Amino acid sequence: MIASIREFFTQFIEPGSGQGQAAAEQALQIATAALLLEMMRMDDRITDEERSSIVSALRGQFGLDSGQIETLIALAEKEARSASGYYQFTSLINASCGAAQKIRIIENLWQVALADGHLDAHEEHLLRKIANLLYVGHADYIAAKQRARQVAGVPPAT
Repeated sequence: MIASIREFFTQFIEPGSGQGQAAAEQALQIATAALLLEMMRMDDRITDEERSSIVSALRGQFGLDSGQIETLIALAEKEARSASGYYQFTSLINASCGAAQKIRIIENLWQVALADGHLDAHEEHLLRKIANLLYVGHADYIAAKQRARQVAGVPPAT
């Protein structure tokens, strides 16, 4: 399929690369999926609800079918394992997405974090870090959290 995912990302992150629209979209999908997978791994438990939340987010964000989502998750897992940080993902998202799309990604991350009904401190820390790397302001960050809480049926923290 793709000989080297790392080379694939390098090709699209470098300025002035001659990328096609389909390849750029696939790179964005992998970056987004990798961040969602990292969110799922932040607490001690990986639940079916978190996995379902990732599938739902990818389907909603990119309009993919089940087979495409499975392939995307496999590619993203491989890339996330070899990544030294989140910058390679967030820089690609910053280059490809507008503010509304970035806020939607943050909301999807909140939905994964809240899918098991519990918000872990590590999950919240990762969300703040990614929001900062994506230049999502605090008001948008909190609004995305509240929308995700409503979707998950998790009451606001007191």
